[in-house]
Amino acid sequence: MKKVITWEQRFADINIMRQRFAVVMSELIESNSNVVLVLADITAERFQDVSNRFPDRVINVGIREQLMIDMVSGMALAGLRPFAHTFASFLIERPFEQIKIALNHQNIGAVLVSAGGSYDLSVDGRTHQSPADVALLSTLANWNIYIPGHAEEAERALRTVAEGTGCDYIRLSTECNHHPYWKGEKSFITLKEGELGTVIAVGPVADKVIAATKNLNVTILYAPFIRPFDSETLLKTLSLPSIAIVEPYLVGTSSNLISAALMHIPHRILSLGVGLEELRKFGTPDEHIQHHGLDKENIQNKLEQFFNNHSS
Repeated sequence: MKKVITWEQRFADINIMRQRFAVVMSELIESNSNVVLVLADITAERFQDVSNRFPDRVINVGIREQLMIDMVSGMALAGLRPFAHTFASFLIERPFEQIKIALNHQNIGAVLVSAGGSYDLSVDGRTHQSPADVALLSTLANWNIYIPGHAEEAERALRTVAEGTGCDYIRLSTECNHHPYWKGEKSFITLKEGELGTVIAVGPVADKVIAATKNLNVTILYAPFIRPFDSETLLKTLSLPSIAIVEPYLVGTSSNLISAALMHIPHRILSLGVGLEELRKFGTPDEHIQHHGLDKENIQNKLEQFFNNHSS
């Protein structure tokens, strides 16, 4: 008889960023009377203790994601700093109209913290996969979008936005780098300098990009956030105007911003990310990574072909 693994057991150990989120979020609620958290069932069990102590500031609306966004809008209007949390497909895609109207249109700030990445939850089907969340949110103005590549970076982002008043999105994932690269800088971080061009590694793909470019004389910029886009650092560190970007979500999401930064310079762009193709077999996250060419070997092959063909 096949052993049944509960939802809680499945994510008890592997989702390090989500674990850190629960701990840090609980601390923020305890230490700041303006911080409130609205949940849509997801991760609610990890906030039971703080919810018992602060029942008016940890609210679980159930699977009512549109209501969740409307609630954080009202809380922000009342002078609170609201956080909303669930899986990315339910946090960004399902209540997108509420985000557009209740937050952006009314010029109201809030923090959205997702889990699940593009396909961390691939075994649960297409409803739980959200490779287009960053692209979708990027159609709205004035969003700060953090893509932490390590639990410590996720914590740093959480503590930073708790002190703010704007619109912030923090995208948590089970995929992560072996150690943090970001210490709170407001710019992309130079991990390597080279002469053949630049690779922008976004969040948790950094380790694979570093390994894939071991034999390539390129600059690597690490992006723990992708909105606002750091055009200044890109231009300042530019050698040849050949730019590759590796994003752990929809391919091409940020290529227009690279083109805008280099609009006065003839340039080449290679965008690597999650393809538009619908995968009917749910598969594992690692299988999705390999299929979309985001494993180290595929990244290496594509980058070597791109940078070793300067005139193409």
